[in-house]
Amino acid sequence: MRHPALVSVSLLGLATLALTGCQASATAADAPIKIATLPVSDDPTAVNPNEALVELLEAETGREVEVTDVPDYLSVVEAIRADHVDMGIMSGFPSALALNTGEVDSLLAWKGSDDPVSTCVVLEDSPVKSLEDFRGKTIAFADQASSSGYFMPGYMLHQAGLEQGKDYEAIFAGGHEGSFAALEQGQVDAACTANVLTEMGAPMFPFAEGQWRGVGQSPSMEIMGSVLARQSLDEETRTALQEALPKIFSEENKEALASYSSFIGLDVEVGPDPSQYASFAEIAEVAGVELEDLK
Repeated sequence: MRHPALVSVSLLGLATLALTGCQASATAADAPIKIATLPVSDDPTAVNPNEALVELLEAETGREVEVTDVPDYLSVVEAIRADHVDMGIMSGFPSALALNTGEVDSLLAWKGSDDPVSTCVVLEDSPVKSLEDFRGKTIAFADQASSSGYFMPGYMLHQAGLEQGKDYEAIFAGGHEGSFAALEQGQVDAACTANVLTEMGAPMFPFAEGQWRGVGQSPSMEIMGSVLARQSLDEETRTALQEALPKIFSEENKEALASYSSFIGLDVEVGPDPSQYASFAEIAEVAGVELEDLK
């Protein structure tokens, strides 16, 4: 089957496509399935999980799959809203903000567990022993679209009575790796991140046992990720995706799916009710983040 080249599309381009009538219409059974994805790696030698996703989805559905590579979460949502693509895959918070527009659907959701999601990492010799000790300190977060690297630890600090910009200074490092580097170089007092990353060790987590401590534990997340779709998607394609994706996100495909593999092993709910995302909207409001900020 043919694998189209990844295409970079700007928001202006998406709007132009919509205005000129180049959006996707209700697809027939033999039409390509169109996906919007974020870039997954700057390393040209690394295996691209988007390519693996295309191959697996083509094999499972018998349909050609086309990928549009966009720069950020907002562009994924805009591509779906403009009917330029059929679907996109997102983590919990961007999904909730997108669904809050009332202009996209959730085909399926990967459910979370009762385990805390995040902690704030400090160096072993740090004077910070409790969340209250972060008052007056500088904290590194991954980025404003990160569920585990911003939303959840930010909410944890809020619950402890600490507000960003008032009680502590926040910097956004562009990713978990950047926040770890800022901590390692002494530029910040803490780096807030996912608990699961602290368990992975190098190269994902650069601090060895005895070099760091975790301060605080965030709440759990009800939903870890979602497959969002355009509301005009035909029922045949909708059903095909809802049946195929849970099979694709299985243990046997864990290595090939790489960065997508965090969803593997989680319970799947097909067609979740938007009300299940309500808690995310509340936490996003605390963080002061809206859909337009997810760049």
